[in-house]
Amino acid sequence: MTKSPLMDVALLRGHAPYTLAGYEKFRAVVESDGAVPARLKALFAAVAAIDRRHLALARRELERGVALGLTLKEATAGLIVLTSLRGEAAALDFAQVVADCYNDMDVPVPQPLPTALEGEAEANFRAYWAGEIPSPLGVLMRLVPEGADAYYLMRRGSIDANPLSAKYGELLLLAILAAGYSPMAATHVRGARNAGASDQEIAEAVLCAVPSAGIAAWMAVGGMLAPPEEGGMAR
Repeated sequence: MTKSPLMDVALLRGHAPYTLAGYEKFRAVVESDGAVPARLKALFAAVAAIDRRHLALARRELERGVALGLTLKEATAGLIVLTSLRGEAAALDFAQVVADCYNDMDVPVPQPLPTALEGEAEANFRAYWAGEIPSPLGVLMRLVPEGADAYYLMRRGSIDANPLSAKYGELLLLAILAAGYSPMAATHVRGARNAGASDQEIAEAVLCAVPSAGIAAWMAVGGMLAPPEEGGMAR
């Protein structure tokens, strides 16, 4: 396991051994192969750090991923998802981190930009949400149809055209949403399950947000994995 600079903070070393012991155990989950490969958890931790604007931490996490064999194409998944989920500033921050971590990047040939056909966005939304379009998207379709098409195209990039598999793409989204304590996490817990993720895989992905967002990241999502009779989400 890599050594976090947190372990060298003298005040914590002297006054908070329980805190550091707990953090080290969280780190052991994030940095080891488990239900999710360690190289992908490094990517999840890096994008979660970008969400919290912790650039130095994001760089350390991605460097660890590179050392574990994370490919540039896999890292690009983080850039795609951050662009749609957190916008330009976060995406540009991560693009710089990626450039710093990969030497001699083989940049692909630019591709033509696709367009959305009439009705394509609505069909995609209904398919993903089992026929029910969420109210914010219904309002967007009614008031600014071009915005709904834009949302659809970015969803295609984040989920359908993600360099990661559908399962790991959903888990990547979850790590970012957990870092932001977002209620949108429920959608992607469901999406991850539908893509074949086990609850242990979902749990490990969420814990990748702990280094940048603390245990509140787990508290924002963990209850969703409880049995339905205990308040969790039905499968």
